[in-house]
Amino acid sequence: MDATIYHNPKCSTSRKALQALRDAGIEPAVVKYLDEPYTREQLVALFADAGVTPAQAVRKREALYKELDLASATDDQILDAMVEHPILVERPIVVTDKGTRIPRPIEKLDEIL
Repeated sequence: MDATIYHNPKCSTSRKALQALRDAGIEPAVVKYLDEPYTREQLVALFADAGVTPAQAVRKREALYKELDLASATDDQILDAMVEHPILVERPIVVTDKGTRIPRPIEKLDEIL
């Protein structure tokens, strides 16, 4: 099975998802999105595939979320902020042949394995 994980090695959930993929016998392509930022088009496609909106996929616990007042922002404004500040994107995002998920909780990963 082909798989890609948009990964932040500092995030424990992202590390757990990567390990779960490997435990399932899958060696995914690992994209360190803080080093290789998303494009707007990528985020739109990933969120559509995962069935989430930008407002659902933004990291609300990031200080930048409050600083940029994203609680009252439109999806377009949130997308713009995510492209400029990829730390705002909830992590990880995992893509397999069976779909795309933001595995929070980690058990959501099972849906696409």
